[in-house]
Amino acid sequence: MQLGHLVPFGDIGGDPDTVRDYAQGLEALGYDFMEAPDHVLGANAGSRPGWEAGRNTSDDLFHDPFVLLGYVSGIAPKLSFSTGVLIVAQRQTALVAKQAACLDVLCKGRFRLGIGVGWNEVEFVGLNENFHNRGRRSEEQAQVMQALWANHHVTFKGKYHTIDDAGINPRPASGRVPLWYGGHHEKTLPRIAKWGDGWMPNAYPPDQTAVEIFSELRRLTEAAGRDPASIGIEVWTSCGAGSEADWRREAAFWQAAGASHICLTTTFHRRHHHRIAGKSLGDHLAALQRYRDAVADFL
Repeated sequence: MQLGHLVPFGDIGGDPDTVRDYAQGLEALGYDFMEAPDHVLGANAGSRPGWEAGRNTSDDLFHDPFVLLGYVSGIAPKLSFSTGVLIVAQRQTALVAKQAACLDVLCKGRFRLGIGVGWNEVEFVGLNENFHNRGRRSEEQAQVMQALWANHHVTFKGKYHTIDDAGINPRPASGRVPLWYGGHHEKTLPRIAKWGDGWMPNAYPPDQTAVEIFSELRRLTEAAGRDPASIGIEVWTSCGAGSEADWRREAAFWQAAGASHICLTTTFHRRHHHRIAGKSLGDHLAALQRYRDAVADFL
């Protein structure tokens, strides 16, 4: 399994030196990938009584994922990268395809595009996109992006997109950017089975529920005429609770269940995940070292 980390800029800040020290520290510790979340707009919780605790606000720092990973790719050349996840339905599709292709070229194929449909209507309104058809549009977006990555020129006429014999340059050398899906909506698995290269769930603890849903993904992929073994699974884990022995048992479970990637989060604090107590860069790097040492033989 590959091991990565979700960037903790909400704790450590995002100035250039911090970004550099974090990325190079992650690389030096032997992590395989760095994962960047995405929010363009944060709501002003002060003007929205009852805003759900734990949901992002305008006080939370999010670097644009393409800018962030483009910067880091040149200073941490051994790391791979992913978005976790980019809210594709609030963006212009051809522009995302172009940005992803450019990043893929500049980091020499070390990039996975994780996408999701999003939950924050505030962002969709501010970006002038329809919140209520975002899932349906995202299905067509996947097809448009994959066509643009694979072909020099594309002619496409869909419900939401029209391209008249045009293309992007550069394109990824492989003809595609790996497209991974986040989310747990009932339509997520069928979408992965048709168009995806992987799934990035964070809702499932290491138990039989996860085993069964992974089996369902493999069944749907085979029914779509694709090889289930070609679909990666990235699970999220945390190290804010439990011991090294507990982390090892969980890593062993995910390996046996067929996970290809583990993304450690040191700030996520929902469901069965627990954030670490400290908030400094040193606190995060120490937790990263401790976790990797505990699970190293599963990587």
